[in-house]
Amino acid sequence: MRSLRRLSRPLAVVVGVLALVVPGILVVTGLITPVEAVTLTGLVLLGALVCGLGLGLLLVRRSVRALEASVREHGRTVTQAVAEDRLETARALKEVRERVARIGDHALPKATREMRRAVEVQGRADYEQQVAWTELREHLDTAPFMPPLRGWAASPDVLRVLVRHIERLRPETVVECGSGASSVWLGYALRRTGGGRLIALEHDARYAELSRALVASHGLDDIVEVRHAPFAEIETETVVVGGEERRTADRWYDLAALTDLTDVGLVFVDGPPQATGLHARYPALPRLLSHCTEDVVFVLDDADREEERAVGDRWLAEYPELHRSEESAEKGAHVFARKAP
Repeated sequence: MRSLRRLSRPLAVVVGVLALVVPGILVVTGLITPVEAVTLTGLVLLGALVCGLGLGLLLVRRSVRALEASVREHGRTVTQAVAEDRLETARALKEVRERVARIGDHALPKATREMRRAVEVQGRADYEQQVAWTELREHLDTAPFMPPLRGWAASPDVLRVLVRHIERLRPETVVECGSGASSVWLGYALRRTGGGRLIALEHDARYAELSRALVASHGLDDIVEVRHAPFAEIETETVVVGGEERRTADRWYDLAALTDLTDVGLVFVDGPPQATGLHARYPALPRLLSHCTEDVVFVLDDADREEERAVGDRWLAEYPELHRSEESAEKGAHVFARKAP
């Protein structure tokens, strides 16, 4: 098309000469008449138009051919690129398949074994807790519908440890740091021995009310007393954890809730919550020991946790007359008692 535009000006000049100048000369010389001159001019213009159209068609055809060639070349390029992409994709998929095969050959069997082992361990734990639950219900002759254990509450196996000590010691007073489902079960244990009372310390006023209602629903409010003992400030200490010095919890149950306690023969340390601060359960022994009998037993729950084990280590270091024994329990249970003379 650019070629056509380049040729248009000289062609126009030639056509102008042929259509206007030549007929004019012929008329002047008398070779043709004016009418014939007009006819000649029209024929020249018509011929020029036909020639222009023919030339334009020729150029358009040439452009179409060039376009077709360009499209074919572009098509070959695209086809080649797609083929290369497919080849690369095929190679990547092959690598993925090989990697998946390697995982299937090595990682999956290991994961399957670990999963099977975890299921077996959990299954044994569930079975052991079910056995402990059944033994407790049958031994204590409880109500048909008992509050659930495990989770936030104590597990059946640690309650079985506590019941065993209650029946051996027949304590006049049992203290529980925390309250809830375990308070009901311990109340049934004390009722079975025919004496003693349970004092459950609870820092949360609303939860204390709920625990009281739960105890009353089992008719144990003559044995179990849930005391609201809000947290009060205590002095902190510096302990080393992982090579770093840290301050211990600055709160524990209000000592006003302990003033009338005497002859405490068993202490179940299941509070305060871990979120209270570092070594939050440590104050139980130093603050309660003066209210206890010579044969008192402290049972520390959740002893599988590193922090609770560290609390027990501090107790033994500061009270050398104590010894520790470990009970098999879901969350770990450490029992502390004075050494036999």
